[in-house]
Amino acid sequence: QVPLVESGGGLVEPGGSLRLSCAASGIFLDYYVIGWFRQVPGKEREGVSCISNGDGSTYYKDSVKGRFTFSRDNPKNTVYLQMNSLKPEDTATYYCAVRPHYLTTAERMCLTGGPTTGEAGYWGQGTQVTVSS
Repeated sequence: QVPLVESGGGLVEPGGSLRLSCAASGIFLDYYVIGWFRQVPGKEREGVSCISNGDGSTYYKDSVKGRFTFSRDNPKNTVYLQMNSLKPEDTATYYCAVRPHYLTTAERMCLTGGPTTGEAGYWGQGTQVTVSS
């Protein structure tokens, strides 16, 4: 069973909005730092927004501040990324990932690109976001 499943991607015109969801099963998000990452073929994966349930901190990449909002629904064990005022440069495959909160912080997780092979954590399968007219 895949612990994290993303949904909500799609094709949207510039200026439009999408809401991505990341549903967790088999793990409780309360115990994790949760992050949204994106990757374009040929480029490095980058952290978009991360939140820590340990200290309540939230990190946003500069280019998405004021446009993207990270939220969570605890009873549903699900997190969301509300993306407004989308730009063509937001086009990417978006992934959610988690690491145990005692191993990292929101900012560190986003800046280091999420859990790597051999590190504790999980990745979702990704959802494609395309911003184009």
